[in-house]
Amino acid sequence: MATAVPHVPPKQDLPPPGGYKKIPFARVPPKSYFTGFGMIGAYVAITAAGLGVYYLTAKKIKRDEIEMRSAQNVIFPILIAERDREFLRQLRRNRDEEAELMKNVPGWEVGTWYGEPVYKTLPEDTLVTPIFKEFYAHSDYKSYAKRANLKLWS
Repeated sequence: MATAVPHVPPKQDLPPPGGYKKIPFARVPPKSYFTGFGMIGAYVAITAAGLGVYYLTAKKIKRDEIEMRSAQNVIFPILIAERDREFLRQLRRNRDEEAELMKNVPGWEVGTWYGEPVYKTLPEDTLVTPIFKEFYAHSDYKSYAKRANLKLWS
C-alpha cells in the first residue's frame, strides 16, 4: 500500500504582527496659489489691459481708414479722367479701324451709313455711347471676353 502523507495543517495568511498601516482616506485639498480676491484682481487687471490695447488699436485702425478714404477721394477724379480718356481713345481706334476696313467701299463715310447720319435728330457734336459689342468690335477677343465676364459678375 501506499504510504500516507502526514497531515499538515493549512498555513493561513494573517496580518503582519502589529497590523497593517492605516489607510489614508481623509481629503487632501490642492495647494492654493491664488486667493479669490487675487483672482478677481488679476481678471480686472487683464481686462483693463486688453481694453486699453483694443482702444489704441481701434484708434489706429480708424485713423488708417480715414487716411485711405482721403487718398481714395483724392485719386478718384484722376481715375475717372483716365477711364474717360481711354474710352475716347478706344472710340478713336474704332473709327480708324472702320476707316481702314471700309476704304475700298464706294460712298462709305466713317460714322455714317453710306453718307446718311445714323442719328438724324442729334447735333453733330453729340457723343453717342456705343453699345458693348460695338465698343469692342475692333479689339481682340480676350479683352472683350474679360470685360463681358466682368460685366456679368457686377
